[in-house]
Amino acid sequence: MAPVITPDGRYLVVRGRLWRCADPGLDPAERDRLTRKLMAARRAKGAAMRAGDAVAQEEARARVDAAKVALGERGPVWWTDGAPDLTRHLARTGPYAEWFASLPPEAD
Repeated sequence: MAPVITPDGRYLVVRGRLWRCADPGLDPAERDRLTRKLMAARRAKGAAMRAGDAVAQEEARARVDAAKVALGERGPVWWTDGAPDLTRHLARTGPYAEWFASLPPEAD
């Protein structure tokens, strides 16, 4: 099933929570490059956790964060209308409540 994206394209909904999407203004090749970096950092973090290597785990976490900031999923918001970042907020409350209530139950 495809992820549920808010009508404005800013968030995807996972288990009822809003998570910021990547900046749609990124060049597709740059977005692909950054996504590959993010996935490599996540794999490195998992490997470090399995190995019990706290130093490597922290280095990988920093790489994950840097990739997410570059993608626009963290850090300053990529939209320009002054709307706040609602990451981690419940979709059923706030400005997306009516839209979220109109979705079929299996959509989330």
